Amino acid sequence: MERKILKLQGFCVDSFTFDEAIEYIYSNKGIVVTINPEMIQYAKSDDKFANIIRNADLVIPDGIGVQIGLKILGNNVRRIAGIEFARALILKFSSNTSEPIAFVGAKPEIIEKAVNNIKAEIPSVNIAYVQDGYFKDEDRVIEEVKNSGAKLVLAALGSPKQEFFIKRLQGLLPDAVLIGIGGSFDVWSGEVKRAPEIYQKLGLEWLYRTIKEPKRFKRIFPTLPLFILRVLQEKFFGE
Repeated sequence: MERKILKLQGFCVDSFTFDEAIEYIYSNKGIVVTINPEMIQYAKSDDKFANIIRNADLVIPDGIGVQIGLKILGNNVRRIAGIEFARALILKFSSNTSEPIAFVGAKPEIIEKAVNNIKAEIPSVNIAYVQDGYFKDEDRVIEEVKNSGAKLVLAALGSPKQEFFIKRLQGLLPDAVLIGIGGSFDVWSGEVKRAPEIYQKLGLEWLYRTIKEPKRFKRIFPTLPLFILRVLQEKFFGE
């Protein structure tokens, strides 16, 4: 299966369906970037981060802003929510051979609850390594993840930290899938409720979370509207 790549603001975004994306990365391994407008904005000011995105093995349109941006450019691509994609990967790696998985990130009590809930939900899961996100010695954690032999690494350290972290691991675990998953452990732990289904279907989870956590407002605005304006400029005048 070949990648179906689209361009948005100078970055490649895969246009796979959800199932195609799962099959592609499971077969090919490597880094998955769950891209959103905030990441694109940051990448424009940080070459190292931009290079991680440009060299990722799969870039899924996680943010609704990315879906809208692609739509403006004439590409009808459905959003792939990172939290759902990560859970599907856990299921994929837990079927048949129960390949080892590493969980890294979040608060100690959060990741503990997330691990317990995932184990209860997916009895065949093989969680070979667990580390909360409050570590100071990254070299130690990198070495321990490598020694765990993980075939799937889920890093919930916030962007861009989680992307830099999995990039360091890529050469040490060439046969693994590595993905940054933001606040997914918080949801899997049960401590944070995901947006109601109607918000999910409409691609408005960001709005629900902003209502629940007003401090997120400064992070989203003006990034999202400015991103849309830049995409409109790209459409009519080029990058």
